[in-house]
Amino acid sequence: MSLVHEIDYGTPASKSETSVTLTIDGRQISVPEGTSVMRASMEAGIQVPKLCSTDMVDAFGSCRLCLVEIEGRNGTPASCTTPVAAGMVVHTQTGRLKDIRRGVMELYISDHPLDCLTCAANGDCELQDMAGAVGLRDVRYGYEGDNHVKARNNDDNNLKWMPKDESNPYFTYDPSKCIVCSRCVRACEEVQGTFALTIEGRGFGSRVSPGMHEHFIDSECVSCGACVQACPTATLTEKSVIQIGQPEHSVVTTCAYCGVGCSFKAEMRGEELVRMVPWKDGQANRGHSCVKGRFAYGYSAHKDRILNPMIREKVTDPWREVTWDEAFAHVASEFRRIQYQYGRDSIGGITSSRCTNEETFLVQKLVRAGFGNNNVDTCARVCHSPTGYGLGQAFGTSAGTQNFDSVEESDVVIVIGANPTDGHPVFASRLKKRLRQGAKLIVIDPRRIDLVRTPHVEAAYHLPLKPGTNVAVMTALAHVIVTEGLYDEAFIRERCDWSEFEDWAAFVSEPYHSPEETEKFTGVPAQSVRGAARLYARGGNGAIYYGLGVTEHSQGSTTVMAIANLAMATGNIGRPGVGVNPLRGQNNVQGSCDMGSFPHELPGYRHISDDATRDIFEKLWGVKLNNEPGLRIPNMLDAAVDGTFKGLYVQGEDILQSDPDTKHVAAGLAAMECVVVQDLFLNETANYAHVFLPGSTFLEKDGTFTNAERRINRVRKVMTPRNGYGDWEVTQKLAQAMGLSWNYQHPSEIMDEIAATTPSFALVSYDYLEKTGSVQWPCNEKSPQGSPIMHVNGFVRGKGKFIRTEYVATDERTGPRFPLLLTTGRVLSQYNVGAQTRRTDNVVWHAEDRLEIHAHDAEMRGIRDGDWVKLASRSGDTSLRALITDRVAPGVVYTTFHHPNTQANVITTDFSDWATNCPEYKVTAVQVSPSNGPSQWQTEYDEQARQSRRIASKLEAAE
Repeated sequence: MSLVHEIDYGTPASKSETSVTLTIDGRQISVPEGTSVMRASMEAGIQVPKLCSTDMVDAFGSCRLCLVEIEGRNGTPASCTTPVAAGMVVHTQTGRLKDIRRGVMELYISDHPLDCLTCAANGDCELQDMAGAVGLRDVRYGYEGDNHVKARNNDDNNLKWMPKDESNPYFTYDPSKCIVCSRCVRACEEVQGTFALTIEGRGFGSRVSPGMHEHFIDSECVSCGACVQACPTATLTEKSVIQIGQPEHSVVTTCAYCGVGCSFKAEMRGEELVRMVPWKDGQANRGHSCVKGRFAYGYSAHKDRILNPMIREKVTDPWREVTWDEAFAHVASEFRRIQYQYGRDSIGGITSSRCTNEETFLVQKLVRAGFGNNNVDTCARVCHSPTGYGLGQAFGTSAGTQNFDSVEESDVVIVIGANPTDGHPVFASRLKKRLRQGAKLIVIDPRRIDLVRTPHVEAAYHLPLKPGTNVAVMTALAHVIVTEGLYDEAFIRERCDWSEFEDWAAFVSEPYHSPEETEKFTGVPAQSVRGAARLYARGGNGAIYYGLGVTEHSQGSTTVMAIANLAMATGNIGRPGVGVNPLRGQNNVQGSCDMGSFPHELPGYRHISDDATRDIFEKLWGVKLNNEPGLRIPNMLDAAVDGTFKGLYVQGEDILQSDPDTKHVAAGLAAMECVVVQDLFLNETANYAHVFLPGSTFLEKDGTFTNAERRINRVRKVMTPRNGYGDWEVTQKLAQAMGLSWNYQHPSEIMDEIAATTPSFALVSYDYLEKTGSVQWPCNEKSPQGSPIMHVNGFVRGKGKFIRTEYVATDERTGPRFPLLLTTGRVLSQYNVGAQTRRTDNVVWHAEDRLEIHAHDAEMRGIRDGDWVKLASRSGDTSLRALITDRVAPGVVYTTFHHPNTQANVITTDFSDWATNCPEYKVTAVQVSPSNGPSQWQTEYDEQARQSRRIASKLEAAE
């Protein structure tokens, strides 16, 4: 094995369809018009020396190493900033050029430390490489330069010297090694879009500065790693490289955090991970990353990780480590006993949106073929199940319509109920780049998210609606579009059911749907709604991106259908730059749904009651399948409390922390007789488990993830599982212990079974993915290259369906006892319930959950910033510290759910979406009052959790 090398062409590729032919060093080459001479040279196999250029950012022309001579032109232009021309004749290596380059390099080296042998970048330093490329043998100017290299100069303090900045937990900044190429500054601006870096000083005193001469940790830097990746020297270096050394081989795999699905090179020394580097050929991230995917992988080797199976008789007992065989036999015996005693439907399973498609497929297969029922569900129940229902009704398929590249052709973007800069940061960077190019933005969110106003980006409209009124606002937008004749009649007549459109149009045209009427209860000014509607309808390619702020409501499915109505009415479906795009929260939540994790659907979203579909699986699996839908997660918990549901297999989910109404979840788990948790750590759900099966990380397994754009990406094993098995192997061995004759030798065989039984995956195989890198389903005979854009020539269901979306206020109301509305979300540095990110240095940025509250509401309650406050609802109460901010409006408070010691979901209620039971996390009536610290419930919970995590006896680790 060796490092996966990527060619740096120096400047970005041109998208022109016109070709230009030129001659470079005697070689004729044709390239797209607008290509730089540098890139054309590289494509011809000729590497022009460079330092300030890289193909991730636009040409800059500052280093003066890439000079060339062009016949018929005076001087020596920079090849990075010079576009090709027809008939151009270029020379990249002449005596004149050699002298200039060598002189330039002498100036660089004259003021650069010469500690190459002990430098962390030794072997991976472009300055070192270029010194060799230009033939540098001596420096006529000496090696002192203006001397900001050394801390002391002739026994005196050197006032120009700056110490290393090691404030960031993941990388160091050494100003003495900065060559002022500005690559990091441009990467921060052009790729990330944060504008956190600048160049301070003049001449030899110039250097990179985070913000106004701040430390990195105190600046606006979001630690995405783009600057570190761009740096050609050791100025910005990963601390892991400093500690471990340069990697010796790498493997391309897929990030296991959010639904963007970024591709990374896992760079290794032996079985030790040195660093994660974003892969330029990754079609979801295009070589970019965020702080989580780039740096927050340390949890895989954290001391809290459980590496041996454990069992206990009662949840009050300490854990006892056992062998794998004993654990499998115990689970099989208990599940058989429970089914014999309580009936076939008394056990079930929950699949994981963090595990691979193959592992998820096996869990639902175990439930259906092994347990003999359809009691299987997934975390999408509590996040994007309304997406599946709503888009399925309107379009005929339960997924987003576009690829991420599509945003580059959008003219107007609506972001509703999502916070991409925190939840989906790599996509957010691509979106911000498009907005800086002139696209318009409409934000619909109760909270002022970063996108509303961020460097060089400002939303044309921010509609700060009252939580719970999404449907009313979307219908008001539709009212304006229909009553002002802004809809696309030709598209509707061709692609949709015209009679259904007429019915819907009459519905939204009713006066009570007008922005003036809805303003009375949504709080959104009518003129803002009208302006936003006109912009979306008239502004060109209109795209809608939405998140959990849409789906996690009692009318989540209705809002999804309202979004679909809006897109169809304006003709914004079926081409690049438009569409309806759910921003999926977890790395494989799309895949877990695709794989049949819902109790009513087999893989490929086919209903369990369909005889022909069941027949496919029955013949292959050799069992008779139950044709009745099984229990959803809330139903399982209700049945457990009622005494009819007694056993649960939970793979890679933490329902006690992530699901609503924590006390009810705890009561359901406590009522069960055998709870099996398969995870990396003793999570909160494990407090009520009887068996713990250690899981494996994404670094330790082969498989596939499916991201938010339906892209199937390979996950590749880069190290041996520390627990001894991949998660798919654990499920297979459990199935074998229960009498099933499974014998998969590799996850590729599971994918072959998926392809054989699921039409949308028909042509997907590991061999195919090795050739293509990734593919977007459906991938079958009709779409052999996959489907980047859905519904191009018509909807999957035939005609697009317009559906009336009547606003029905949630039953969760404010009143004298609970006058405020709580809504929840994420922060950039943390992920979901925090089980992974809390075990990394990301806690530097978010050590605890805080309650955002407006200054007016805080003053009314005598609360100051940082005070402990009690947050109470009809369901329960918890305590956390206040953060006074104007991001939320008066009457609205906001918090995150990343830390179990806060347990924000003890506050949320059991209200849910009418169609899918997706919980209403985003609307909870609460009261906030001063507090002295953690509540009694929190204290009792912490003690119960501490007792539950005791381990009485240990075996040697599986590794």
